[in-house]
Amino acid sequence: MKILLIEDDLEMQELLQDYLKNFYFEVYSFANPLEALKSLELNNSYDIVVLDLMLPHLDGFDVCKKIRENSNIPIIISSARGNLGDKIVAFDYGADDYLAKPYEPKELVIRINAILRRVTPKLNNKIVGEFTIDEDKMEITQNGYTLELTKIEYEIFLLLLNNQNKVLSRESIAKFLGSEYLNIKHRAIDMHISNIRNKIFDDSKNAKYIKSIWGIGYKFIG
Repeated sequence: MKILLIEDDLEMQELLQDYLKNFYFEVYSFANPLEALKSLELNNSYDIVVLDLMLPHLDGFDVCKKIRENSNIPIIISSARGNLGDKIVAFDYGADDYLAKPYEPKELVIRINAILRRVTPKLNNKIVGEFTIDEDKMEITQNGYTLELTKIEYEIFLLLLNNQNKVLSRESIAKFLGSEYLNIKHRAIDMHISNIRNKIFDDSKNAKYIKSIWGIGYKFIG
């Protein structure tokens, strides 16, 4: 899935881009809305737009209006302007959703997936080897059998599956889990990994799926 991100705060742009890539989104970022509109005009393969309101050269509302004049592509407003009046205008101009900053990047992923499920039903399941991910139900199956995972085990295993063959540090896992698990310790992450391994019948000494990377963290072996 391809995301057009229009955000002139480069730090926020980089944060969202890096986070969304964890979920296998292709993110194309622009700080200049005029360049973004040109890209959208030339490229009809974008699946969704994430749009800031306070932009140079052209106000975000005008960008939203121009997009909607020529396209039905879903638009999520991502803005520090969180008052009701701005939200009403955004929806009047054709926005599909509105996220007021600051927010957890995970919430943006949830909103994106919810919209994409509405416009592209039946495409929400992802297969990684023996495992099938159903984010609608927050379930992962192994060879057709549903794994009995706790919420945090599901989140950690989802991250590993979405980053196949990529080494993930314990710090990056904790960061991904968000503020709900802000103070989670490395030993707790190791414990949850051990629980996941037990449930997928993976031997830590001869790992088939989740390999320990000494002194760093873990990776899912594809």
